[in-house]
Amino acid sequence: MQDVLSRLKALHRPRLLIRTARIGAANYSRDRDLRRILGGDRSPRPTAAILRIMELEQEMNQHRLRGEAAYAITRHIDLLTALIAEAACLSGFGPTANRPRATDR
Repeated sequence: MQDVLSRLKALHRPRLLIRTARIGAANYSRDRDLRRILGGDRSPRPTAAILRIMELEQEMNQHRLRGEAAYAITRHIDLLTALIAEAACLSGFGPTANRPRATDR
């Protein structure tokens, strides 16, 4: 877990992208958004989700840096929003609705 969080802290992206993603993270719904972003029937565990999202985000960032037509700012913000929200979930600061309750453990 610590390695994943360390890798997230090392990411440097434009301030406006991060600010927008933080705003989006307030409305993030793990079940709804993670399936849309990653595809599939079930949501993976936070660590696996973060690693996959980081791969997709890195690819999107390369498109941005190269000025390629494949760059979609909305997709990039979706990925950064998911990264921020999943990191919060992993570190125990995510929305309580998305975390297991004490009785579910």
